[in-house]
Amino acid sequence: MIITYYGKQFMRVQFGDVVLAFNPIGKESKESSSRFGADIALVSLDHPDFAGVESVTYAGKEPFVITGPGEYEVNGVYIKGYAVPTTHGGDEHLNTVYIVSLEQMTLVHLGALHSGELSQELKEALDEIDVLFVPVGGGETLLADDAQKLANKLGARIVIPMDGNDKTVKQFLKEAGSEDVKPFDKATLKKKDVDGKEGEVIVLKKT
Repeated sequence: MIITYYGKQFMRVQFGDVVLAFNPIGKESKESSSRFGADIALVSLDHPDFAGVESVTYAGKEPFVITGPGEYEVNGVYIKGYAVPTTHGGDEHLNTVYIVSLEQMTLVHLGALHSGELSQELKEALDEIDVLFVPVGGGETLLADDAQKLANKLGARIVIPMDGNDKTVKQFLKEAGSEDVKPFDKATLKKKDVDGKEGEVIVLKKT
């Protein structure tokens, strides 16, 4: 599995020939975007920062698009989405947290999560997390310290911060006791690499 970061909450996850795109940045966003073809696009919130499906409809690929809660199976990938109330742009929204099972691994993308308070149903579903993508930017998403507390509570083996800046990522690393972590261009992970880890933080450079 190869994980690449494109800014905000835009993550590309490739395993074999299958490519997933989480929260692709749209052309109407103020953030710069990138283009590549994806097989599956997962959107947590209907906003240009997170819902740029056109960015991953490329090179002959038109992704299967998931935009909300439910259970899905696509190309051997099992996906569950859970709705969580959040605020964005000063308005109330429903953010979708995605749990993705592939290659005997479980990935969780928290999306535009504003609070660490989760429903009992979601907490029960968030079990045995191999890779957790957690927002650390503050403002309309989790503060760095709250993000670290939630990651620790969820017991994720690998934690990848997103949607932050140098200051908030540094604060997150401090809270995690991982100040010495250096950013990677991408993360290449196998199940055997993840087993036995406990809260290890991986920081990815924006591509």
